[in-house]
Amino acid sequence: MAEKRQLQKAQTKERITLAALKVYSESGFSSPTIAIANEAQVSHGSIFAHFPTVEDLLTSSLEVFSNEIEKELYMLSESKNDIAALLEMHIGVLIKYEDIYKRLITEAVYLPEEARNTFIAIQSTVSIHFLQALEKEMSEGKIKNVPFHMIFNTWLGLVHYYLLNGDLFAPGCSVLKQYKNSLIECFLTLIKNENKCEVEK
Repeated sequence: MAEKRQLQKAQTKERITLAALKVYSESGFSSPTIAIANEAQVSHGSIFAHFPTVEDLLTSSLEVFSNEIEKELYMLSESKNDIAALLEMHIGVLIKYEDIYKRLITEAVYLPEEARNTFIAIQSTVSIHFLQALEKEMSEGKIKNVPFHMIFNTWLGLVHYYLLNGDLFAPGCSVLKQYKNSLIECFLTLIKNENKCEVEK
């Protein structure tokens, strides 16, 4: 009986966490907990039975999101270690989580420190995979001799710029899906000095 209660408790906590991510992605990280309770189909009190504070709920939810991204990146990078494949892999993962990731880059500055650290951990995971691919291609003379952090931050800046201006570039649809190929091709042009960059209209 005790094991059954523990299982039910764990399932309820997971349901609340997933509901929180959905609500956050749609309405932002300041969304009221009652909206999360409604989405999870639990009582409002159940939220605080599992998460003592709003900050605990936010941080736990983002940790679930971070772990999911890290797991996917690791699995994909096992078979793809060149920079072009890595860029495609990175955007592919972001497309899957586009709404919540866009919320993160928009509102990260307003999040509690522990939640911000989760966002930093996501970028650190991505940077490790980037470094491995870049070191290999730099040693082969395929990539310009530019500091790694500048290459990585330029890529993030490009992706984040399009995400933040998605309503302008791709109203009503995924900006990363629409511009995926252009973003990859143009970035490779910048670091490899190959081919012309032709941005899709």
